[in-house]
Amino acid sequence: MKRYMICISSLLMCLLLSVHANSMAQVKHTHAVDSTGKRVRWSADEKADKMSDKLDRRLNLTHKQDADIHAINTDITRRMDALKNNTSLTKKDKMQQVKALNEERSQRFKSVLTPEQYKKWNDWEMKKKEQMEARMDKKQQKHNS
Repeated sequence: MKRYMICISSLLMCLLLSVHANSMAQVKHTHAVDSTGKRVRWSADEKADKMSDKLDRRLNLTHKQDADIHAINTDITRRMDALKNNTSLTKKDKMQQVKALNEERSQRFKSVLTPEQYKKWNDWEMKKKEQMEARMDKKQQKHNS
């Protein structure tokens, strides 16, 4: 009888954890979609959290590095959002300032990460940039057809 109760308790615990994990996944998913099903943009702080979490997982950051990277990401993403919402700048000026902010992030990361971590991050960034450029080229070709 005791074994039977332990088995049922374990089964109930697994079920509870499964339901909890599923509900958390749904909460995370609905966070980026409004009540009409339309996608909404992440706030600067949410973007910084997401980027920092990804870097922590990929680069195995120390607690100090994680805190420093998060602070850098929060600062840069807030400034990026302010820049994107600035209607007084031309598109060219915005692009130049975005480039400058990305360069600043890179330099600040370089002072926090080990050389190996920085290389891994930089390689990852270059790959993302190449993929984005390929998508833009494909979109441009489609537009010109």
